Amino acid sequence: MTFATLGLIEPLLRALETLGYQTPTPVQAQAIPAVLAGRDLMAAAQTGTGKTAGFALPLLQLLTLEGPKVAANSARALILCPTRELAEQVHASVAEYAQHLPLTTYAVYGGVSINPQMMKLRKGVDILVATPGRLIDLFRQNALKLNQLQTLVLDEADRMLDLGFSEELANIYRMLPKKRQTLLFSATFSDDIRLLAGQMLNDPLSIEVSPRNVAANTVKQWVVPVDKKRKPELFVHLMRKGRWKQVLVFAKTRNGVDALVDKLQGLGINADGIHGDKPQATRQRALDRFKASDVQILVATDVAARGLDIEDLPLVVNFDLPIVAEDYIHRIGRTGRAGNTGEAISLVCADEVNMLSAIEMLTRQTLTRKMEPDFEPEHRVPDTDASGQVVKKPKKPKKPKTSGGGGKRNLGKWVDSGEVAPAEPSIKPVRKVPVFNTGPRKKK
Repeated sequence: MTFATLGLIEPLLRALETLGYQTPTPVQAQAIPAVLAGRDLMAAAQTGTGKTAGFALPLLQLLTLEGPKVAANSARALILCPTRELAEQVHASVAEYAQHLPLTTYAVYGGVSINPQMMKLRKGVDILVATPGRLIDLFRQNALKLNQLQTLVLDEADRMLDLGFSEELANIYRMLPKKRQTLLFSATFSDDIRLLAGQMLNDPLSIEVSPRNVAANTVKQWVVPVDKKRKPELFVHLMRKGRWKQVLVFAKTRNGVDALVDKLQGLGINADGIHGDKPQATRQRALDRFKASDVQILVATDVAARGLDIEDLPLVVNFDLPIVAEDYIHRIGRTGRAGNTGEAISLVCADEVNMLSAIEMLTRQTLTRKMEPDFEPEHRVPDTDASGQVVKKPKKPKKPKTSGGGGKRNLGKWVDSGEVAPAEPSIKPVRKVPVFNTGPRKKK
C-alpha cells in the first residue's frame, strides 16, 4: 500500500516524498480514508506510529478541496493539544505536510505574550493548533471566532483530562458549531475518554491498530529496585557504567527536576531540565540543545511525556514512576520511534510499588527486575505482576507466646513483630469528566 492508493492529492504526495515517507503506517492506512469520507473518528495507536499524519493529511486535503476562504479572526480547523511542546510539534508537522498547499497554519499556547497571537489571527488561519486555556482566552477577547469551524481534532485527550482541562473542554464544546467533524487520536483511551467521546462525537468509527494501552515492542524495558535516597547515586553509576550519550529522564515533580539537574551539573555532567515553571523560551532552548547533542542529560516532568519527537533517542529513564499509569506508555514512547529500537529503565523504590503494579496491569506485562550490585535496597520492593497484585512476601512462622507478651497489639489482633503489614490498596485518582449540555430537555 502507498499513500497514493489512499486517495491523497498530488501536493501532499510530493510533500511526503520530500520528507521520505513512502508507506503509510497501520493507523494512517485506516484513519486517512475514514477522515476523507467525513466520519467522526476515535483512533488509538502506540506513540510514535504516525498519528499526527493520520489526521493532518486528510484534514489538509479536505480544507484544500472544500469550503470557502477563511474569514478574518477565524479558523476552519482546530487541533487541541494538552501541552505547548505537543502543540509546537503538531504544528511543525502540519506545516511540513502543507508546504505545497495554499493554506495557512498557526499555533497558540500560554506562557508567551498573547498580543502577537491576536495580531496573527486577524487575517484568519485555515488550521489552528492550540492548548485549551489560550484558545479560550483568545475567544473571550474576540480575537477568534469559531463559527466557520469544519473540523475539531483532540490530540491526546486523555492527557487533557489528567491535566485538569475538563472544564475548559466543556466550555470549548459550547463555542463550536454543532455541525462539524470531530476526531480523537491518542495512544491510550481510558474509560473517561470513551465517555467524553460519546458526548462529543457523532456515530464515530473506532480504530485500534494495536492492543489497548500496550507499549511499543521496539522498547526494551526493565526495572532496577533501589532505596529512594540512593536514586541519584544509582543514576550516575548506571550512566557511567553504560557510557550513556543522550538520555531523557523523567522526574515526578518540578523540584525533583531541579534537584537532579543541580546534582548532575555539580558532578560536571552536561544536564538541563524542563518543567512547567520555566518560561517557554527557556524550555525550547533546552530542548533544542538536547536535540543537537549539546546537552547529554535532559530531565523533565511529564510536560515532556508527549510531544517530544527526538530522532533516534536511545534511552529513557524513569527516575520516578508516574502517578498516572498511562503516562508511562507516553514517557517510554519517546524512544523506539519510527521502527527504531530503544531502552526504558525505571528506578523503583519501595513506596512506588503500587504505581509499578498499576503500570504492569495496564501494559499486561511483568517488567523484568535487575538488581544492581552494591545498590540492593534495604527497603524491599515487593514483587508485582501483570495481574495488578502486589505479591506478598511469605510470612515468617509465629514465635511461641511468652508470659511477658512479646507481640505488638494491632486493632485487637495479636501480630508478631516479624510479620509484614499488608500493603495499602492501590486507589486510582478520580478524574472529572466534562458533562456537555446537548440542549434543552423536552417536557414530559
